[in-house]
Amino acid sequence: MAQGGRGAWSSASRTHALGVGSFGEQRLNILGEGAAVHIRIFQKPPRLVLLNRALALCLLLALTATAALAGRQTSKPKTCINGATTLPYSLEDDIRSAGRAGFEQVEIWSAKLDAYLQNHTVEDLKKLLREAGVTVASICPYSLVTFGDVKPALDAVTRAAHIASKIGCPVLLVCPDAPPPDMPREEAFKKAGREARRYAEAAAKYGVKIAIEPLGMHPFVPGPKEALRIIREANHPALGLMIDTFHYYKSGVPLEDIRSIPTNRILIVHVNGCEDKPPAELNDGHRLYPGEGVIPITDTFRILKQKGYKGALSVEVFRQEYWKRPVDTISREAKHALDATMAKVWQ
Repeated sequence: MAQGGRGAWSSASRTHALGVGSFGEQRLNILGEGAAVHIRIFQKPPRLVLLNRALALCLLLALTATAALAGRQTSKPKTCINGATTLPYSLEDDIRSAGRAGFEQVEIWSAKLDAYLQNHTVEDLKKLLREAGVTVASICPYSLVTFGDVKPALDAVTRAAHIASKIGCPVLLVCPDAPPPDMPREEAFKKAGREARRYAEAAAKYGVKIAIEPLGMHPFVPGPKEALRIIREANHPALGLMIDTFHYYKSGVPLEDIRSIPTNRILIVHVNGCEDKPPAELNDGHRLYPGEGVIPITDTFRILKQKGYKGALSVEVFRQEYWKRPVDTISREAKHALDATMAKVWQ
């Protein structure tokens, strides 16, 4: 907020004066998006005071609404890269190359995290992230075991949530299992909801959320409708889902289903293209950089923009052709592809 007497205004400020000829002045100050907005109300004869104040209030409200709208239109999701995209490389390589490529965030691959912590501490990891200039969007993947031995998977998620809380990571990503073929579907969703709630409760103790990942043509959770059914059954605020453009494409998820996802339940978005093959033949090895192949990513991006999504857009590509390249090359290519695709929607 600009300081000083009459005439001492910041060059970044906009000043609106109402009225002429005064014996003093009052100010209404608001902080707009990126600039201080000052409204100066000059003291007037009594019959004009209420009118000028009403005009000033209208102007204040208009400027506030304009600033808020501008913020929604210009704010973008965060650029992110998933550790699977650089799978053959170490966690240190992932983080440093992501920073050099200009990514804002990384998703830490859980197996790489385990390997790193064998010879390093969490404090070492925090220092590495600071030096690279990136933050952590999620740690992944973990298993959402609801129809088998839950304890080992739940223990792993609890340990990961503890680490996540120390490095500022808000989300753990979990992949669902499937019920026995003879279990009624209604019973399966209720059981999945009960177990998912246990995961959410364990993570929430550390201020971390759980994101369920629908998987392409999965027998139980192929899309957001099924994930949301589990979330409703669980009824816990620390539980959400993620969007993966590859899995949603393979499962044939319609755009309307994406549009119907509550924004506060979208915890992270994986972005990738894929080869032009029948969905039933697609596997993770057919993924491509964003904007390449047949997935209409920009349609999903437009929905996310309309929803005001501000989380991570993370490039997750399992492609051996890419893995043969230097880690910095992969990260630069991924960042360039993501930027080019985002630019079609977020100006």
